[in-house]
Amino acid sequence: MGIAGSEVVGGSVFRKNPISMEKIAIGGIMQSDGRALVKILSVPDHASVAGTVLGATAEKDISIELLVESFDLDDYANFALVIDQKDLDQALEVLEGIRPTIDAKVVSYTPDVAVLTVFGHHLREKPHVHGLMFSSMASVGISPLAISTSISSVSCVVSGQDLAAAVQELSRAFAVPFQVKERPKEY
Repeated sequence: MGIAGSEVVGGSVFRKNPISMEKIAIGGIMQSDGRALVKILSVPDHASVAGTVLGATAEKDISIELLVESFDLDDYANFALVIDQKDLDQALEVLEGIRPTIDAKVVSYTPDVAVLTVFGHHLREKPHVHGLMFSSMASVGISPLAISTSISSVSCVVSGQDLAAAVQELSRAFAVPFQVKERPKEY
């Protein structure tokens, strides 16, 4: 005779953990590939930097899909911007042009990246989503190049060559009600 919530295997009784047996429900997964990651590094902190960077890219109609700003131990700002791959050359030209104005030490880039987003209602009330997203990707050797979160989504940048494996692993890790939503390449 078994105990409720348990399983008998080889004469031993194992209690099932209902939390680990059930996938976390999310609204879905979005992906967009054909992107490039541009980093502006070691920028002295002053109020006009974000406006200067975003104004210069907007002036050339370069859309920013994901933006992360962080500060290092020396209180220098670091920006990570995800743009369409087709806009990379123009973005580098624009950012190198304003680099002296904002005192950035380096503008670097990584071509052929993708953005993956796990979304759903009230993700801020589901603290396990973030950890599960990144631990499941790590289990197949995928490291995020940048991470951004909001109330209803967690986004990360991965190498384009890792996109299919990351989507497959996230689809396994979460209860996803719909097929992954793909944003088309525009180049």
